[in-house]
Amino acid sequence: MRPPKNLNTSLLSFFIAATLTMSCRANTHIAGGANDMPPAATDDSTIFPTSSMTAPRSGHTATLLPNGQVLIAGGMERNGVFYNSAELYNPATGSFTATPQRMGTQRVGHIATWLPNGKVLIAGGWSNEGVLASAELYDSSTGAFTPTGSMSVARGDFTATLLPNGKVLVAGGENDHALSSADVYDPATGRFTPTGNMNTERTMHIAALLPNGKVLIAGGGKYQHPLTSAELYDSRNGTFTVTGNMAFPRYKHAAMLLPDGNVLVVGGSDGRDWQGRYASAEIYNPAKGIFSAVSNMNMARFKLPEAVTLLKNGKVLVAGGGEQVEIYNPVTRSFSVATGRMDAARFYSTATLLADGRVLIAGGYDNHSLASTKAWIYRT
Repeated sequence: MRPPKNLNTSLLSFFIAATLTMSCRANTHIAGGANDMPPAATDDSTIFPTSSMTAPRSGHTATLLPNGQVLIAGGMERNGVFYNSAELYNPATGSFTATPQRMGTQRVGHIATWLPNGKVLIAGGWSNEGVLASAELYDSSTGAFTPTGSMSVARGDFTATLLPNGKVLVAGGENDHALSSADVYDPATGRFTPTGNMNTERTMHIAALLPNGKVLIAGGGKYQHPLTSAELYDSRNGTFTVTGNMAFPRYKHAAMLLPDGNVLVVGGSDGRDWQGRYASAEIYNPAKGIFSAVSNMNMARFKLPEAVTLLKNGKVLVAGGGEQVEIYNPVTRSFSVATGRMDAARFYSTATLLADGRVLIAGGYDNHSLASTKAWIYRT
């Protein structure tokens, strides 16, 4: 597939999945073939199909709204076919319907953050014209998308974190290079303001709000050169400070805050993409400022930043990068496999916790770079 004009190599990687079967060498952190892992423990939960989306999407966002519906926005079908369309999933009917209005621009690799005022901030990403600095707000009460202030620089593959003060930290990402800069969006003024820079350039990293109000940023880095390093953002003084390192360099990984205040980090790649996928996971302890290993997942996974979510029972669902869903149990510090499976491994899909405790898993592309309209429901 031919990339659009001005598309950099990092976004090309986002778009083009490997078409050849690739094997991974078995070691302590990279999952190998089926014989490299012990038989998977099973979880008494299940995954099953629900209605399909109105368009095949990967690299989209999914945001739970106050009315219980889920906003699915943007994404792509394939290289060069990006969306400015959006749709709503209604858990009561199990159906998707297109929003009456489209976004102001096509976006893939963007962010979507629910704000305390009930609106959704959507910012950055790529369009056919290149990487974007623009942002817009979705109002669920009217179904309208309206422009808001732009970021200080164009960003794709960055992170957005809702801070305790109701503002949003956007950090890192890339345009023609990886970025160390960060902005803070203020819903009261509709403006992005630069804040302190990270200690290193990061793209395809993770961010998690800690109970103490600081934000953990870990991994990512320059394209194909992921980092082990991590840092903390303090919104009180707008600074980033270095904290403990992860055990392995990771990008295209995922993270989730646990009920005990620690952060679970899962999967990703060592920079070799498909050949370097991780089955490993680790825990960040804010009190000690260190990462420590936990049991491996049952399969190697990457390209799953939006496909991990915290369940109401305190466990963590990991849905991206494989046909099966895994559940992390913080008590046993181990992973088990849910009953049922998707039709294929899905990359850059989304997983959204619904108000009733179920999880909507939507879209993603498969090993042949084909985005899907399909969606699934996980329930305990």
